[in-house]
Amino acid sequence: MLTLAHFLEALTQYEATGAEPAVTSVVMDSREAVPGCLFVAYAGEQVDGHDYVADAFARGAIAALVERPIPGGYATVDLRVGAGTRPASGRVQDPPLPVLPFTTSSAPTPVCLVVDNTITALQTSAKAWRARFPVQVIGVTGSVGKTSTKELTHAVLSSRYRTFKSAGNRNSVLGLPLTMFDLRPVHEYAVLEMGMYTTGEIARLCQLAQPKIGVVTLIGPVHLERAGSMDAIVAAKRELVEALPDNGMAVLNKDDERVMGMVPYTKAHIFTYGLDRRADLWADNIHSMGLDGIRFTLHFGREALSLQVPLLGRHSVHTALRAAAVGLITKLSWEEIAAGLRQTAAQLRLVTAPGPKNSIIIDDTYNASPESVLAALNLLSDLPGRRIAVLGDMLELGHMEEASHRLVGRRVADVADILVTVGRRGRWIGEEARAVGMPAGHVAMVEEASAAVPILEEVIRENDVILVKGSLGMSMDRIVVALGRYD
Repeated sequence: MLTLAHFLEALTQYEATGAEPAVTSVVMDSREAVPGCLFVAYAGEQVDGHDYVADAFARGAIAALVERPIPGGYATVDLRVGAGTRPASGRVQDPPLPVLPFTTSSAPTPVCLVVDNTITALQTSAKAWRARFPVQVIGVTGSVGKTSTKELTHAVLSSRYRTFKSAGNRNSVLGLPLTMFDLRPVHEYAVLEMGMYTTGEIARLCQLAQPKIGVVTLIGPVHLERAGSMDAIVAAKRELVEALPDNGMAVLNKDDERVMGMVPYTKAHIFTYGLDRRADLWADNIHSMGLDGIRFTLHFGREALSLQVPLLGRHSVHTALRAAAVGLITKLSWEEIAAGLRQTAAQLRLVTAPGPKNSIIIDDTYNASPESVLAALNLLSDLPGRRIAVLGDMLELGHMEEASHRLVGRRVADVADILVTVGRRGRWIGEEARAVGMPAGHVAMVEEASAAVPILEEVIRENDVILVKGSLGMSMDRIVVALGRYD
């Protein structure tokens, strides 16, 4: 059971006494605080969590990690180096850790644990918690497809094993440590998504999680503006395979040259997947069934498995291949792998919703990159009826942003009957679609998501199919919500 004693011991190397209250969860947003939780005060660029410690305590938090004392008369234990309660150089020293204001018979009194750096303290505590369990960790990274791969891999492994997965999109150096505290002794495998904004972050996540299997999806220009170059993105994603032990397994995309370039950088064994017949696990006979899923055949050595799964779009074959690869590595049978792949709950990102006039809305508004937008357009092309594409800016593409948007514009002209773009960069999509032959009257370009709604209300006809996609910052989900009122 996770208790406050765990944090004290992880941060001080003392054996904590008088700190037995259970910690129900660990949160960084005071609005998520529940009775018995521990609140981590993080001083971000826009918001300082120290200003919300009182709110977290009011909602039931029993402790808070802070970097400075908090006004309000709260019980405080100073764990900073040099404060007399934290041993130097890993040695347990006198004086002993002060007794905290808890007894087994009384309700917990909120206490502030003052540390040098709350994020370092969070990560240190998460690493120590993970180390308690012999769970086998699968790390998943890449430019796109991380969350869908995590979800489907979890579904496959759960057909036999008790399997944990990281929550939502908590894949950062802040988010992943929070979700790791939900690990329990019952878990045999854990599937953890690992994202990055800069070099070194995935390496840090690997230090915390100790993955034995690493899955790399594909590498694209997502976060190129921040990373500076494709080489920097590759190096950052490569940190996962570099961290794997020599008895581990790197699951690599045979169809992506950048991913296959990681082979010399890992001590682990290599397992490849893709549409390339030279891969260890490969697929062919791929058929999109529209909104009914996809059908394909998996090949592994002399074995073959034909199946249909409720995943949308041909690109989902790669997601299925990754999950199946982990299943094979962990000794699952074909029957167990197939059962996991057929789990509809694993279809996370791209979903459908009813729209006006019996239309169908394909809601893919979580995020957007050139690869994922092209994949969504490929799905749209497989569907019958008149097709409408509503596409917003793709952000953080750096020097490749105009070329990437124009590439999408050329493809959408082949697929869609009507195009509505949202945002300054989205205009490049519209301009390119017109340039390659899409009628000017079939293209509308607006700056804000809200401005797209009246246009769509005017042009949507009976049984149309409407794809809505763009980067998270473009608020494209508002379009889906607005049109969905016709349910």
